[in-house]
Amino acid sequence: MSGGNAAGGGENVGVGEGGVIPEIYLDYMKQVLTPYLVAEKCFERFFVNFDFFDEDCFKYTLSKGLGLGIILGSLMVKIPQILKIFGGKSAAGITFISVVLELFAITSNLSYSFVSGYPFSAWGEACFLAVQTAIVAMLVLWYNHGSALLPLSFLVAYSASVYGLVSGLTPIDTLRSMQAATIPVIVVSKLIQAVTNYKNQSTGQLSAITIFMLLGGSVARIFTSIQETGDRTIILTYLAATGVNLMIALQMVWYWNSPANKRIKSSASAKKSSGSGKAGGSSGGGGKASPKGKQAANNGPSTSPTKKGGRKAKKDV
Repeated sequence: MSGGNAAGGGENVGVGEGGVIPEIYLDYMKQVLTPYLVAEKCFERFFVNFDFFDEDCFKYTLSKGLGLGIILGSLMVKIPQILKIFGGKSAAGITFISVVLELFAITSNLSYSFVSGYPFSAWGEACFLAVQTAIVAMLVLWYNHGSALLPLSFLVAYSASVYGLVSGLTPIDTLRSMQAATIPVIVVSKLIQAVTNYKNQSTGQLSAITIFMLLGGSVARIFTSIQETGDRTIILTYLAATGVNLMIALQMVWYWNSPANKRIKSSASAKKSSGSGKAGGSSGGGGKASPKGKQAANNGPSTSPTKKGGRKAKKDV
């Protein structure tokens, strides 16, 4: 058997004890998986020896897989929220202060993790969340104030702040303090939103998809942070985020069919339909009046009967 394999010079199917994967495929899999998902020391255990129950390797791979899943999910996590605001032409029920505080927490985590040199899989979603949350903040400004100046000014100020944080201009101790401050900031930002929801008895234009994706992501990040960073501040941050995200998610369920929620949704639908109605009215609703109609409108009510009446009266006299 071994002589046949050597003579054929083809597939080495006896790699490792009980191995059944051809060596050429193993090399390809190693190039693809080891940088992102599987540690090099674990690759042989998994795919050569088929030992999938090594605790350290299992935890490492699970952490990497969750991290990559969170990053991929973050590409779309706030798109439903953005589309809901944009489609309804309203930011009702969304507090600008809450959005800005959330953006501060995301940006602090991004900056601290980047400068600290943590693996991208441990914090990569912060990049995409920061962009999407900034867009939400700009939409809230736009629909609450009706001016393009405020959203553009906000974008310029935020971009400059991010550059200052990640370019090395900000000391690492300051970034560490900002990361620690994100714990109360996250709690306060979500509490502001929760109080607004309670007062309105509605979650307004908040997107359920976004809320539940954020909750799932923060739960998974507790595990990945323990595995990949071991940073207590980051772990506590995600523990706090999970708690307050759960609170908003429960409110989303509680107020789902509330009368106030239905009013806000119908109001947003009315705004949307009125916008399309205006466009339709200007193009097809304003039909031209007939020439006779124009003449009648210009001349006003006819006076001919009065004139006849006057002549008849003269004759009688």
